[in-house]
Amino acid sequence: MVGMMAMRTWVEPVVAGSQVASAFYDTALLLVVKNFYNQTNSTAPSHVMEDAQQKAVSNFYVIYNLVLGLSPLVSAYGLSKLGDKVHRKIPICVSLLGYLGSKSLLLLLILLDWPIEVMYGAAAFNGLTGGFTTFWAGIMALGSLGSSESRRSLRLIIVEMVYGLAGFLGSMASGYLFVGFSYHYREGTVLVSCSIACYAFCLLYSAFVLTVPKSAASCPDKAKSVEDSGSQLPAQTGGAESAQPSESSNRTPVTPSRLIIVMLFVAAILYDLAVVGAMNVLPLFLIREPLSWNAVEIGHGNAAGYVIFITSFLGVFVFSKYFKDITMIMIGVVSFSAGILIMAFVRWTFLFYIARAVMLFALIPLPTIRSMLSKHVEGSSYGKVFVLLQLSLVTTGVVTSTAYNKIYQSTLNWHSGFCFVLSFLAGCLSLLPLSVVAIKQRSSTGSFQLSTK
Repeated sequence: MVGMMAMRTWVEPVVAGSQVASAFYDTALLLVVKNFYNQTNSTAPSHVMEDAQQKAVSNFYVIYNLVLGLSPLVSAYGLSKLGDKVHRKIPICVSLLGYLGSKSLLLLLILLDWPIEVMYGAAAFNGLTGGFTTFWAGIMALGSLGSSESRRSLRLIIVEMVYGLAGFLGSMASGYLFVGFSYHYREGTVLVSCSIACYAFCLLYSAFVLTVPKSAASCPDKAKSVEDSGSQLPAQTGGAESAQPSESSNRTPVTPSRLIIVMLFVAAILYDLAVVGAMNVLPLFLIREPLSWNAVEIGHGNAAGYVIFITSFLGVFVFSKYFKDITMIMIGVVSFSAGILIMAFVRWTFLFYIARAVMLFALIPLPTIRSMLSKHVEGSSYGKVFVLLQLSLVTTGVVTSTAYNKIYQSTLNWHSGFCFVLSFLAGCLSLLPLSVVAIKQRSSTGSFQLSTK
């Protein structure tokens, strides 16, 4: 019975189901939009049609991503605050309800031949119900509550790995589902229906099966205080972790803690700028020359991206035994930056997969940054802190997505991989605030022990 109750605290089924659904939906939306603009420009010469289609798809995603990214600003913080004060499942369930409704609109668009602009309304509905911003902040809050500080980075990367494995399987299947049933049903009908079914499962599981874990953070802290007192090393314990009530021990960590939090936010924003900018342009990069991939090849390419979730998990599993969190974050940043620089010069399919292979640790930075942040705040504030970080990332992502799409259109006939060079530079810039954190940790003489050991 105890084991059954413990299993009900697992967020992994929700993460896996929602990511399979998202993988189905992303492939379906891209190909439905592409086909829509292909029919619109069907009378134009082939080379003119390809350029016009590329720009039309790019413009669609500019508006779509703007609406999808900005609309959560209205509701995300309020939903997360409700999650902290009322019930942890509120942000997750409301977001899943929004996913279910917005994805249903794509199905209606396909079946009823609605204009493609309907998807802007779907994006707004998704965002106003919290969207990914609130959903992921809720998932991270539950994951952090059920883990100790010493294992939190590993716990959060496990959740990310499940996310990636589900995305891998969903992406591999998405192209075949889109093409395989197109002769019997309208293109995308089966794929979107499967996505809706997965979201429905996640909503039902979250509402009726998932339970909120009891906070595991406090127990290790108490044990650590006893251990520190017993070993007669109170000077090496920060005010947030020490049982000593002295004024000096309480005052010491305040300044470096605030600096570390700010620098972690800055590093996360810069790194996300690099990743989001590149990943928003990547689908457009794949469907035109020199690659010109079809639905199956796009599915395989997306699946290759999800392998990074597995390799990043293995990286954290191994690195956490030898390195502090900040070192693991830097390894991840360097991995992504090197891979995206190679992507800027991809002209053949094999080179694309080489670039993806170099990015094998690219997922490590953000979950590890969340883990570090959670060690500086109370458990009752996890939801608010994580959603503030997520809102910062989303806002940056919206601006980045818009700018990158415009830059991509401007440099299309000059160098189609120029945006990836910009991402490389942004990734390198994120190393600066991380270096500040590393220096501050080193100079704090043990006040902060943020390693995952």
